[in-house]
Amino acid sequence: MIDPIVSLDAAERLAADPDRRTVFADVRWYLDGRPGRAAFESGHLPDAVFVDLDRDLAAHNRPPTEGRHPFPTAFAFAASLSALGIGNSDTVIAYDDTGGMTAGRLAWMLRIIGQDAAVLDGGLRAFTGLLETGPGRAPRPTDRAAIPWPAHRLATADQTAELASSSGVAGGAVVLDARSPERFRGEETAAIDSRVGHIPGARNAPWAANLDADTQTFRNVWDLADHYGALGVRAETAVVCSCGSGVSACADLIALEHIGVRNTRLFVASWSGWSADPSRNVSVGPA
Repeated sequence: MIDPIVSLDAAERLAADPDRRTVFADVRWYLDGRPGRAAFESGHLPDAVFVDLDRDLAAHNRPPTEGRHPFPTAFAFAASLSALGIGNSDTVIAYDDTGGMTAGRLAWMLRIIGQDAAVLDGGLRAFTGLLETGPGRAPRPTDRAAIPWPAHRLATADQTAELASSSGVAGGAVVLDARSPERFRGEETAAIDSRVGHIPGARNAPWAANLDADTQTFRNVWDLADHYGALGVRAETAVVCSCGSGVSACADLIALEHIGVRNTRLFVASWSGWSADPSRNVSVGPA
């Protein structure tokens, strides 16, 4: 399988490989409600397809405790990608304009079912050529088999709570929260979730900390290893990643795999699901 983070040069080499079909997927989405589709039509990589996070990468009409972006069924996911012309054997290079915050969701979803996929390092800003505008090419639907989500890569609320309780114990698991420090500490008062704070025992690993502040590309593997090492993560550590709704946590999961940490899971419901359950305890302030 290809590395979970690829440079533009590496992505272009993959695209030029006659033995594989490579699809560039634009996964722009904004927490403030701006439409990703409009951003795509204003300028995107040549021949890229637009992947709608809300429509293609999430389920709907689920209980609040499943979070704002629960995983779609395997069949629904396969149907969405089929309509976009993405087959099971295609290599997918996902990008956005936020350093991988949303592109990581598609790349990680594909990787856990065994498909070659990666985040384009630097995203849209890494491309210096002429962007295409407009709605893009009409996808050519393709047959795609539905592959079940591997249960060992997804954590439930109960599993997350149990693992968070071992946080700080030598050899214990680590639960990471990819939200901003302000949201983690419960200082933001925006009514995006029913309660503020974080999962007791979780540690704050903001997804943006994976990036170089100037280039918005992922930090090198040594810096990332030091960063996660300071949070108690070693190569063999069991890690559960969460965030607001199971999206930006995937950027942490991609970074962890990039440095060789593979015993990882996503708490899909994340804080939006946890905070919606009144039976769940909440912590505020620093970890």
